[in-house]
Amino acid sequence: MSEISGAFPHYVLDGQEDGPVVLLSNSLGSDLRMWDPQVGPLVSAGFRVLRYDHRGHGGSPAPPGPYTLDDLGADLTGLLDRLGVPRAHLAGLSLGGMVAMHVAARAPERVASLVLCCTSAKLGPPSRWSDRAAAVRAGGTTSIADGAIGRWLTPGYAAAHPDTVAVLREMIETTSDEGYASCCGVIERMDQLDALGRISAPTLVISAAEDQATPPEHGRRIADGIRGARLEIVPGAAHLGSFEQPERFGELMVQHFRQSGDPR
Repeated sequence: MSEISGAFPHYVLDGQEDGPVVLLSNSLGSDLRMWDPQVGPLVSAGFRVLRYDHRGHGGSPAPPGPYTLDDLGADLTGLLDRLGVPRAHLAGLSLGGMVAMHVAARAPERVASLVLCCTSAKLGPPSRWSDRAAAVRAGGTTSIADGAIGRWLTPGYAAAHPDTVAVLREMIETTSDEGYASCCGVIERMDQLDALGRISAPTLVISAAEDQATPPEHGRRIADGIRGARLEIVPGAAHLGSFEQPERFGELMVQHFRQSGDPR
């Protein structure tokens, strides 16, 4: 059972207690609120929705780095252990998708199905991530907030939804500097291309057509590497497609989890 400096990840559970569990894993620089648009559709479909914050994000502890993908994967499976959930559906966006892939390849018995959103199995160049980590350690997460918002949302959506922009900016700026920088290090060192072939869970890959951070070719490479995986490209969305196209993301997730069967 994983602990983060003596504590567990911060988490929230929604939905009926006897529903099949769907675990949602967040992106770099966000917290569990990034999944707010998907909670209602999943709960209405009868699922028990488990959201949590990565170490160094939201309400979770921020131990000193460096962090590894093994650390983040152990945080996820340790939370399932704590809650007595032997097997769940997993969905992750960006960093959350990277962690979900890692768990599915290393502990397939824990994963009933996968939804991998706006993510990558290898996201170079490494210097991009070491430079961003250095910028955060020097100037804090506030210093990179504008760039992150620019990647997360299309310009038109950002201009039309200032309240959403304010919420997302607050997520970034309240993320621990050490937590953000150390998770950048995880992405810098990550290469899961060879591990894709070990993933056996039914997998849906969702890419956003206007995502410049993890363009659709990253989703296509994941889908090509996982036997039987399906790729959906959602138009009219950038990296945080779950906010820009919440209905479509929710529809795709509910459909995939239902088709994959009850994890219990």
